[in-house]
Amino acid sequence: MLLAIDVGNTNVVFALFEGRDIRARWRIATDGRRTGDEYATWLLQLLAIEGLKRSDVTGIIFGSVVPRADHNITVLASKYFNIEPLVAGEGKAAWDFEIDVEQPHTLGADRALNCIAAHEMVGGDMVVVDFGTATKFEAVDYNGAYKGGIIAPGINLSLDALVGKTAKLPRIAIEAPETANVIGRNTEDQMLIGVFWGYVAMMEGLIKRMKAQIGRPVTVVATGGLAILFDQKTDIFDRIDADLTIRGLQILAQRAGAK
Repeated sequence: MLLAIDVGNTNVVFALFEGRDIRARWRIATDGRRTGDEYATWLLQLLAIEGLKRSDVTGIIFGSVVPRADHNITVLASKYFNIEPLVAGEGKAAWDFEIDVEQPHTLGADRALNCIAAHEMVGGDMVVVDFGTATKFEAVDYNGAYKGGIIAPGINLSLDALVGKTAKLPRIAIEAPETANVIGRNTEDQMLIGVFWGYVAMMEGLIKRMKAQIGRPVTVVATGGLAILFDQKTDIFDRIDADLTIRGLQILAQRAGAK
């Protein structure tokens, strides 16, 4: 089985694939100081809970936007699984699609993996939206080429800034408002309206502008935990896949010949 590891700014997601199906999935908070030994202590216990042995893992691939964590993930693979991991974007797992922007080397692994997975799953011209620490919008053409995108603060970052820079505003949970009213009657409702509906308006506006610039029919694919939440209140998404980044790792590993 293939162990795919997505190292993000907030969480590290581990997914175990049987073919193209996810057998198990786990996540842990990202900490660049966490050692390979610590990862192994945690991961080997989770494998055992699923009735699996370390020898069941025959290939490992990881994609990372946290360079400090890369060495420790490599130690986990080599020391505890006796596997040299594939690194997304490097060597046998180098990007196999055109990155048509001014600085191709700056494209984050998560963004590239989302493009790979969305193109294989959907095809055609696409906008891929990923709700993470930052919210990213990617333009992918019908050939699978990355044409550019947008980076915006994630909704939780926006809320953190709002609460952190004010003396009296309370911490609130991000949730879909019960009504479509945009004139709040108390402080908490006013904050939720501003954060939630403000974010929806930003997404709808940016995607509308991206579609106009592309000039052809576009499929909008969304990923990340908040995609389902926003989908309750807007019709801008054509498809949602919470595992898009992880699926991109599996596709890339398969193309690189991993078992």
